[in-house]
Amino acid sequence: MSAVRRKFGDEYQAVGLARSSARRERQRFVDKNGRCNVQHGNLGGESSRYLSDLFTTLVDLKWRWNLLIFLLTYTVAWLVMASMWWGIAYLRGDLHQVHDDTYSPCVANVYNFPSAFLFFIETEATIGYGHRYITERCPEGIVLFLFQSLLGSIVDAFLIGCMFIKMSQPKKRAETLMFSRAAVVSQRDGKLCLMFRVGNLRNSHMVSAQIRCKLIKSRQTPEGEFLPLDQCELDVGFGTGADQLFLVSPLTICHEINSKSPFFCLSQRSLRSEQFEIVVILEGIVETTGMTCQARTSYTEDEVLWGHRFLPVMSLEDGFFRVDYSQFHATFEVPTPPYSVKEQEENLSLSSPLNSPVNNNKTRREQVCSLDCIDTAGEKNRLPFKLQKISSRKEDLPTRTLRMISSNTEKTCSTGDLLKIQEISPISDGEDTDEMIQLKALKINAKALTQPTVNLKLQKNPPSMCTLEMKLEDNFPAKLQKMNSDRLF
Repeated sequence: MSAVRRKFGDEYQAVGLARSSARRERQRFVDKNGRCNVQHGNLGGESSRYLSDLFTTLVDLKWRWNLLIFLLTYTVAWLVMASMWWGIAYLRGDLHQVHDDTYSPCVANVYNFPSAFLFFIETEATIGYGHRYITERCPEGIVLFLFQSLLGSIVDAFLIGCMFIKMSQPKKRAETLMFSRAAVVSQRDGKLCLMFRVGNLRNSHMVSAQIRCKLIKSRQTPEGEFLPLDQCELDVGFGTGADQLFLVSPLTICHEINSKSPFFCLSQRSLRSEQFEIVVILEGIVETTGMTCQARTSYTEDEVLWGHRFLPVMSLEDGFFRVDYSQFHATFEVPTPPYSVKEQEENLSLSSPLNSPVNNNKTRREQVCSLDCIDTAGEKNRLPFKLQKISSRKEDLPTRTLRMISSNTEKTCSTGDLLKIQEISPISDGEDTDEMIQLKALKINAKALTQPTVNLKLQKNPPSMCTLEMKLEDNFPAKLQKMNSDRLF
């Protein structure tokens, strides 16, 4: 190692410092065992608040400090009270007249400090050997005895109650609640989900078990404020009731990644560069004691496996279900798209035929005409078949005429051109007389359509199809006009 340092010099030290600093920067907010890595410092005058709730402070202390306080409290109380009994015997002169049978001491058979200490222990523990006792000629001893009884009851209730509460805390029940070491991301029911597993090692149930998830991640607000530990809620079935667990066998908790999820933009590639922590909180009532228990764990981005799924742990054997906890943490790979949900939705929207681009080859006038005649087409679809056929044939000629007028090359058209259109259009002998009626109306209206080229150039807005249709309908026979009016109204 020293040779490596001499060879690389400062570069080796710089790399070592960088790695150590990187380890220090990536710090868990909640450990895997559920302990929160938060320390409160610089409390100043606020530390006196702990003494105002001394019982809770003692319960929250670690076991070594609780045992130390327990032993010190009883030892100091015994020594102080024994000293008080010895002091009464000393002040009354009982210690100097021990062998005088005619003398009545305050406490019989108290000769020195050890004998006074034994008398206190016998009184405190209600042992009562009967060799040492208080006489009726010692009022100060009677008062001290009453004070000792009251003080001893308070100390016993405080310290023994504290130890009992600490021993019966439901934190130890959380030791038998298991969480999977890693979380997985895979598809379930066609949706990308973040999943992890929870289990109960005891046969006693967790009543009203509920699970919650928090995403802890740093972010910056639009106002520029930096939030180092911003907490965001992860939905694990709050709206559907899936967060209420019947924790008899191991369960897989699922968080659906959708547009409302914080992982909406998370992909397999971006998972490597993200820094976040998922805190899982499982709460429930212990069936045996009725106390509320809470178990916690956390998953960092390194503990989230993309494209994995948990192995099954349940099997049916001889009429009962068996749970194999040896496979509780095991996972296996499954085919999973490496894209985020956002990217998948964008790809689906681009490939959808409903969102295909509009044909740009259409002219603006054709688009406007198509919009103008949407209502007419909708009404025509509600007509009988024969009237639809008549109306469609009637509308074909005005549409062709409008296109011929709108083009630049056909602005100089004449009546002869319109007549050529009539000659080109094949009319069979078997055609209905309705088409003949339309052609007659077109010939009658030819003078209105025939105008000098100068007038056509000056005309900025050519007549729309609907205007031409109205002009043609004025020259229709009365029977056809009546049919058309009935269709419109």
